Amino acid sequence: METTASILGFVAAFCTTVSFIPQALRVIKTKHTKDLSLAMYSMFNIGILLWLLYGIVIVSWPMILANGITFLLTSTILYLKIRYK
Repeated sequence: METTASILGFVAAFCTTVSFIPQALRVIKTKHTKDLSLAMYSMFNIGILLWLLYGIVIVSWPMILANGITFLLTSTILYLKIRYK
C-alpha cells in the first residue's frame, strides 16, 4: 500500500510540477508578464514554500521534490514578473 501511495504521489507531483515549465519558459523568452497576477504568484509561492517545508518535516520525498522544483519555477516567474513590471 505504501508503494502505491508513493507512486501516486510521484505521478501527481510530476504532473503539477511540469505544468509550470511552459509558463516559465515563455516568460523567460518573451519577458512578457503583464497578464500574470502578482498577487496569485506571491501567494502561490508562499503556499509552495510551506508545502516544501511540510514535506521536509514529514520526510515525504514526493512532496519535497515536487514542491522544491515547483518553487524554483514559480519563483523564477514571480521574480521576472516583478523585474519586468
